[in-house]
Amino acid sequence: MGIGELQTIATVSAFVAFVGVAWWAYSPKNKKRFEEDAKLALDDEDKAPASDEQRNKDER
Repeated sequence: MGIGELQTIATVSAFVAFVGVAWWAYSPKNKKRFEEDAKLALDDEDKAPASDEQRNKDER
């Protein structure tokens, strides 16, 4: 087995892995999960505890 065959096997393996990840990411069964995950960054602002500065301002 020469270096060319090993490179071919590595290239095909990487392509198969890429197609697998892309299929998983765009699979309809994961759509709801990814939509919820996308909203997490926005939801954190509403649920985050008040900072010390905000608490001190509220106490005044």
